[in-house]
Formats: sequence, structure tokens, C-alpha cells
Amino acid sequence: METKGGCPRGGCLCNAVRYELSSDPIVHIACHCRTCQYVGGGAPTLAALYPKSAVSITQGAVKTYWSKSDSGVNVGRSFCAAFGTPLFAGPEENPQFVAIKVGSLDDPSAFKVQLDIWRSTAQPWHTHYDDAKQFDKNPSR
Repeated sequence: METKGGCPRGGCLCNAVRYELSSDPIVHIACHCRTCQYVGGGAPTLAALYPKSAVSITQGAVKTYWSKSDSGVNVGRSFCAAFGTPLFAGPEENPQFVAIKVGSLDDPSAFKVQLDIWRSTAQPWHTHYDDAKQFDKNPSR
């Protein structure tokens, strides 16, 4: 990943928002839930889960939209208020975590799906990630 002082960085398409990450990701996820399909224009959400404490917004501010996920949990989805690039997401019930939208990383090349979740609602034309652990819904806690 592209770094500045060793920290992975990312931001939105118009560069109004920039962020840095101070830790390694916990896990890489592909989520096929219907809500993620809406947000992704049909594709699953591809995200790297981080501790929220590892994320520092270094420029600009995000706007957050809250909605119920397929599992019934409120999820905040944060995006660039100027252009709309999706950046972060996080469930209300676990505020210590944040999902970084992989496309917002300056260098997303190290991303490899480890958890392939909500396969039960994936569109039939979408390829699954066979090398990842597979779940029809969320993984059991």
C-alpha cells in the first residue's frame, strides 16, 4: 500500500477527504447483502475491517447515512460530501470497528477476500471468492 511515514493512506476521488491507517487490517470482506448491492451499484462491498482507533481523517470531513442492514442492525455509511465517494462503514452495535471501502485506498493491491458473507442474497451472476471462508449471512459470533 502507498504509505506516508509507514501508514497506508486513502481518500475520495476528488481529494476532499484523505485518511491514514495506523494498523494492519483485521480481515478483508466481500459482503453481498442487498444493502451493499445498493451502495455498490450492484456489486458486493469489498472492505477491509480496521479498529476505529486506527483511522485518522487527515483532510476534509465525511457525511454519514444510517440505515438498517439485512441483519437488522443500524449501519452508518460514510462518504465524501463533495463528490459522493464511499469511504467507510460501521455497525452501530460495534462502534470500535470501521470497514474501509477498498476502492478508496491509494493502493488496494494487497486486498484479498478472506470472508465472503451474505452469499444467500448475492446475485446469481456474481462470482464468489472460493478461497475465502463462505457464509450465507453474517459469520456466527
